[in-house]
Amino acid sequence: MEKKIAMAVFDWAGTTVDYGSSAPVAVFDLVFREAGVVLSREEINGPMGLEKRAHIRQLLQLENAAKQWEEKYGRMWTEEDVDHLYEKFESSLAQVVTEYSAPIDGVVETVEKLREMGIKIGSTTGYTSQMMEGVLPRAESCGYKPDCVVTPDVTGEGRPGPFMLFECMRQLHVYPVTAVVKVGDTVADIYEGKNAGAWSIGILKGSNLLGLTEEEYNSMEGEELAERMKEARAKYFAAGADKVIDSIRDLPEAIKEIEKEMN
Repeated sequence: MEKKIAMAVFDWAGTTVDYGSSAPVAVFDLVFREAGVVLSREEINGPMGLEKRAHIRQLLQLENAAKQWEEKYGRMWTEEDVDHLYEKFESSLAQVVTEYSAPIDGVVETVEKLREMGIKIGSTTGYTSQMMEGVLPRAESCGYKPDCVVTPDVTGEGRPGPFMLFECMRQLHVYPVTAVVKVGDTVADIYEGKNAGAWSIGILKGSNLLGLTEEEYNSMEGEELAERMKEARAKYFAAGADKVIDSIRDLPEAIKEIEKEMN
């Protein structure tokens, strides 16, 4: 029997909604600035894709952040500080996340094509169930509704662990894992897929890894944009990506290429 991909598991912000992961980037920036720590967009983007408490912890571990924290508070940060920053992050994100939940260009059409190919649509995220309460209705009203949504609080562990992806498989009755492709816009997404034993595909346009807003992407000179995309592509492959595509619109063809490799 010919082997086929049975499920695509998408990330949310930066992959299917919220071009460039603008919402979490803006909120991380706000929360850390209020705490007296100023980070660059590149620094904030580094751990993107992780569960948000883990993301905060990784930011505080940066030499730049740790130094600013010690200068302001006269001590190193603690887990209590992580909890406090996370509470502020969660509260602030809940207020703005709905505004950033419209599907990225090409998502609705691509998902429709995948369903025509007999592929189920799973999704995992670094957001909690509570954070997703604003995201899901807005995305659905714009035409995007996956078959399942799994958050870190459901499985007890987020990326780079494989358990959210496994939960998608369980909910949608899909196996083996080699019939699953993980699609995302961060290195953590690639790790999630590879740690599960699934195929992994990184997306460039709209991605957190590329680190550009839609306006910046559209206005950037061709040579500079090509160099940025080359660097991001290399990071995906270094993380173990099986494929890297320019746009989500390229996904059906990439999946067909994977199916050829499976047979």
